[in-house]
Amino acid sequence: MSLPAEAQQRPRAAAPAPASASGIVRAIDVEGNQRIEADTIRSYMLVQPGDPFDADRLDRSLRTLFATGLFRDVTVSRVGDRVRVVVAENPIVNRVAFEGNSKLSDDVLRTEVALRPRAVFTPQQAQVDRQRILDTYARRGRFGATVEPKVIQLDQNRVDVVFEISEGPAALVSRINFVGNTAYSDSRLRDVVATREQAWYRLLSTSDIYDPERLAFDRELLRRYYLRSGYADVQVPSATAELAPDRSGFFVTYTIQEGPRYRVGRVDVTSQLRGVDTARARRVLTFSEGDWYDGEAVERAVEAMTDAVGLSGVPFVEVRPRIARNRDARTVDVTFEIVEGTRAFVERIDISGNTRTADRVIRREFRLAETDPLNAAQVRRSRQRIRDLGYFGNVEIQPTPGSRPDRVVLNTTVQERPTGEVSLGGGFSTDAGFLADFGIRERNFLGTGIDARLQTLIAERRQQLDFSVTDPQFLDRNLAAGIDIFYIERNLQEIASYSERRYGLVLRSGYEFNERMRQSWAYSLVNRNVFDIQPGASLFVQEQAGETLLSQVGTTLAYDMRDSRIEPRSGYIVRIGGDFAGLGGDVNYIRLRADTAVYFPLERVFGDPDFVFVLTAGGGILEPWGGNDERIIDRFFLGGDNLRGFALAGAGPRDLASSTQDPLGGRVIWTQTSELRFPLPLPSEIGLLGRAFVDVGSLTNTPITGPGVVDSPLVRVGAGVGVSWRTPVGLINIDIAQALVKEPYDQTQTVRFGFGTRF
Repeated sequence: MSLPAEAQQRPRAAAPAPASASGIVRAIDVEGNQRIEADTIRSYMLVQPGDPFDADRLDRSLRTLFATGLFRDVTVSRVGDRVRVVVAENPIVNRVAFEGNSKLSDDVLRTEVALRPRAVFTPQQAQVDRQRILDTYARRGRFGATVEPKVIQLDQNRVDVVFEISEGPAALVSRINFVGNTAYSDSRLRDVVATREQAWYRLLSTSDIYDPERLAFDRELLRRYYLRSGYADVQVPSATAELAPDRSGFFVTYTIQEGPRYRVGRVDVTSQLRGVDTARARRVLTFSEGDWYDGEAVERAVEAMTDAVGLSGVPFVEVRPRIARNRDARTVDVTFEIVEGTRAFVERIDISGNTRTADRVIRREFRLAETDPLNAAQVRRSRQRIRDLGYFGNVEIQPTPGSRPDRVVLNTTVQERPTGEVSLGGGFSTDAGFLADFGIRERNFLGTGIDARLQTLIAERRQQLDFSVTDPQFLDRNLAAGIDIFYIERNLQEIASYSERRYGLVLRSGYEFNERMRQSWAYSLVNRNVFDIQPGASLFVQEQAGETLLSQVGTTLAYDMRDSRIEPRSGYIVRIGGDFAGLGGDVNYIRLRADTAVYFPLERVFGDPDFVFVLTAGGGILEPWGGNDERIIDRFFLGGDNLRGFALAGAGPRDLASSTQDPLGGRVIWTQTSELRFPLPLPSEIGLLGRAFVDVGSLTNTPITGPGVVDSPLVRVGAGVGVSWRTPVGLINIDIAQALVKEPYDQTQTVRFGFGTRF
């Protein structure tokens, strides 16, 4: 039903009496009101009983009543010595509904409109809400949307308001152009901006939908990209969008003023503070004279230098960069001045926003306490440590004035996010076959910071059940403690002619020496069973049948200098560790192991941060003691993930006399990988990354001797290429490798495939 015609009528008043018709208002009579009290209506009048009649004040009273929004029509007239007010109340909204919307839910639209059930309905507000809905669709690229408010009259002066919506097609970005760029091609700059041209593979993305706010963000991305490459004078004055005549898409154009490209000139570090080693401060610099000037690198250097000096024990530090352009030589001189900052001490640490997480869980991540000197580096480290907990969507630490000029209160505001997870996943891997898993996890149990997890996995050749609890700060100390209870069964018939079953528990603990170095300890008590051995298996495998009890203590020392633990692009990590078995149980051995990985960023060479060269190496030694031979399941095996191009356990000692030619494992192993990771020449949002690799390794020193047993020290080599694809349904890894150096009896594997997803 259309908006009522009377809603469009203007308020009216009876013709005022002539000026000579004076008199006193004896009473005000109100008619037509249903919900609103007569006294309430009289309170809006500018004329009250006892006042003289005044035509102007009567007219203003009428306008005041109509301006309340409570009435769709108002009449004010004089009847003798009385004022007669007749009102027609606006209806009350019974229900607000939306029809025809599929791209935006009712909940989203409901937050945009002001009309609510039990609110007063006015045609003007309906039109305002209509425009707000249109604006909401426009922000999502649907400029062809239409909205028509319909009003359904109900009894008792109530109405239902229904917004009939035709969403129309999304107006996508058809083309992105750049004007003024000479240093970089349009295709390169399209990878820099967040806005994307429409394409079929962006079905699950919104980056190709026109968004004016995103264009402003794109301008900043372009500016920063040029600044990183030496264009210190770059400007991006405009980003315009032109709608196609058929309103089906936008043509976006960015205007760029590149300016000249600068190199780094003289780089100097000066200090006004006693005890500051400027040579040590210079070591944090990632650029030197002759490099292309990088504005962001200067900002990072200021932060890193502040941290380095502050963490060395010098409080109240401020680093000020001085930039001097030489436009003729096209160089930029950079001087870092280390000066004394504002002297202030931490008076108090206030925490807000944590409705679930205990204060102590947050406070123990702070690197400074009350009465400590205010240290910007420690504040940043504290904020990062709190963020790394994973319990909060946002963390802000804002210093505010304290009770005295030299006192500061650290107001810490956190925004909690869900930490519980229920996952159901599936996939395929070369080693386990088709698999499915289910897990439930709470990373912040009852707000205490305890991580509890229950995980089960069922695959063609593997079944596993694992229950784990970890307290990262046991007793609020620098001590992590945890326990694992597990059951694992593996079908190794295609690899080693037997199956293996393990169940038991692991007690874990660990502590940090500093931000980079950590040591962990673990005690394992595990029952192992080698069973279901094939009749034609090696005699050396058949004699392994039965159960054994492992009682083992192990430790690992790690030194981590990577820029990220999840996707590192620079830095290195070194791990060394050992296991000692023989504290009871059936086996006695010492096993030593070590590994390292070094990441070399190649962004300066290729202009893309996804170019990374990685060198990894590792090794291990197993030595029995006490006259008790180790079991086959305790030895090292080579092939598969640690040597691509070879099947799992496909390289190393083997019994060729048996019909199954089973691998026997070895006591000494080492591997090394050289890998180049690079983006593929496809749009980055597809999520494809390539790699080229060379794996080398060797496995020797099997304790088994006899006819048909081979144990060659030959170094095996495998090389190939691979692809990682982060799809909306999971991560897919494919490696194609060739065994270049091998023994005739080694088992190879050309394609290695893995796919998995969790939701």
